Amino acid sequence: MSNDLNCYSIFDLRELAKKRVPRGPFEFVDRGTEEEVSLRNNREVFDRIRFKTRTFVDVSKRSQEKEIFGVKHKMPLVIAPTGTAGLMWYEGEIALAKAARAAGIPFTLATGSMTAMERVADEAGGELWFQLYLWPDRTMSHELVDRAKAAGYKALVVTVDGVSAGNREYNIRNGFTIPFTYSPVALADMLMHPRWLFGVLFKYLATTGMPMYQNYPERAKAKMTAGPMGRSSLRTDAIKWDDLDALRKIWPHKLIVKGILNAEDAAEAVNHGADGIDVSNHGGRNLDGIISPIEVLPEIVDAVGSRTTVFCDSGFRRGSDVVKALCLGADAVMVGRSTLYGVAAGGEAGAARALEIYRDEIHRNIALLGVNDLSQLGPQYLKFIDQTLRPASMRPALRAVPDAKVVGG
Repeated sequence: MSNDLNCYSIFDLRELAKKRVPRGPFEFVDRGTEEEVSLRNNREVFDRIRFKTRTFVDVSKRSQEKEIFGVKHKMPLVIAPTGTAGLMWYEGEIALAKAARAAGIPFTLATGSMTAMERVADEAGGELWFQLYLWPDRTMSHELVDRAKAAGYKALVVTVDGVSAGNREYNIRNGFTIPFTYSPVALADMLMHPRWLFGVLFKYLATTGMPMYQNYPERAKAKMTAGPMGRSSLRTDAIKWDDLDALRKIWPHKLIVKGILNAEDAAEAVNHGADGIDVSNHGGRNLDGIISPIEVLPEIVDAVGSRTTVFCDSGFRRGSDVVKALCLGADAVMVGRSTLYGVAAGGEAGAARALEIYRDEIHRNIALLGVNDLSQLGPQYLKFIDQTLRPASMRPALRAVPDAKVVGG
């Protein structure tokens, strides 16, 4: 594939996206919450894990194909659900889904997408998954499940770590709301990005109208008033295990629980019918100061890895990050911001470029590790600068300390 965007890393795509998209929607994608401690830690944690390589290995026939739920995919990646793809590019969800299909990986459509799930299925195809937020009125959530089933989606990804909106103060400062409002700050922001204004917003206004959550039922849309992006979406703070049981009864395909950071919760989710667990802290976007998924991935793999498929997301920007997660036991990695940067930079071609960068980096990394097949990866290829990241199976057993002898009287 040609590199017309002149982008050679995900960070290059990020810089181009930053130039092309107004500050409001860009910061919604790019930033975290409050002091952004979790956002920084999601990246810094990878620096505390180093590679140990093997040499004199013929890696000329190496492959990064990965079987997920019985389907062989060309890469160990899944495009994560991201509700603002349609604000990065006109109908960006379709562009992302097409790029995923071409790359041979699944694409996950978000509940809060700007393009209806039926159109994505009809116009993009490929291996499609649907992400679900549970709403206070469960009947509306279950309606979405029925629609996804009818449209041919193959997996349902239930996000459980969003019972309250993250405190993203910059959305308020930037005047970034859904539905759009024309505050002086937001209007000035848009006018400074005419390419986006004409190529995205005006296209919506000329076709479907103001960008809106297109998967919401009409009665939900009617109740919505403009609010800061993230806070304006429906959500409930009353999630129970019974909700997962109810979804398991009505959803006939693979069921994934997204937002797990606790081994006990992972085990309980599997007991209630989950086929997959996504270890995630929502990209550092909800609770600040929360642990990174990589910090708990090994213990969750130890707890449920033999019974379910384990995914991981949050903070991934390099192929080396993906390989480290696979070494720690993840079956595949979900990437969200990376492909959003790509689609913002150049639509389908930009998203394809992001996936091409990952493919090239993973291919290079496993060669340098001395690995031909992803199934060979394991913690033996890692050196842990922070010993708390070591899987339990690699930690030396504690020696028994003899009782101290009492000297004197």
